[in-house]
Amino acid sequence: MNRTIDLTVNGRHENVEIHDNWTLLDVLRSGLTMLGTEEGCGEGSCGSCTVLVDGRLVRSCLFLGVRASGRDVLTVEGLSKDGELDALQNAFVDEGGIQCGFCTPGFLMTTKVLLEENPSPTEEEIREFLSGNFCRCGGYTLILKAVQAAALAKAGP
Repeated sequence: MNRTIDLTVNGRHENVEIHDNWTLLDVLRSGLTMLGTEEGCGEGSCGSCTVLVDGRLVRSCLFLGVRASGRDVLTVEGLSKDGELDALQNAFVDEGGIQCGFCTPGFLMTTKVLLEENPSPTEEEIREFLSGNFCRCGGYTLILKAVQAAALAKAGP
């Protein structure tokens, strides 16, 4: 069965027809053709599909699409403004934290919340907060450097 849901994605109101069994990941990728959020495992284990719903981190592969109705969703596409990457995205590019790019959307969204909650995290706090995200390239050192650079950039001079 299909239904129509209303939600806000990256600050823009969306009205989309979905299948009842779609996840939020399906809504984003198939319903709205927003391909930035990736499906890694489909089981909520890898973190590649992480987005924010009403400001909270969720694994979009496990979050039923119908539950997104009336909610505010922020995806990796919503981080940039007017075609310009934000400081967090730039830090990942500058430090090589993007690597193959598959896990990057989930790391970016998770890091966004980390830095909102803790603007000056220690290395151990970063590692702990990001522990639910899996990088297939194994480039955690570059990701760690990117998060540290983003924290410094956010703190300013």
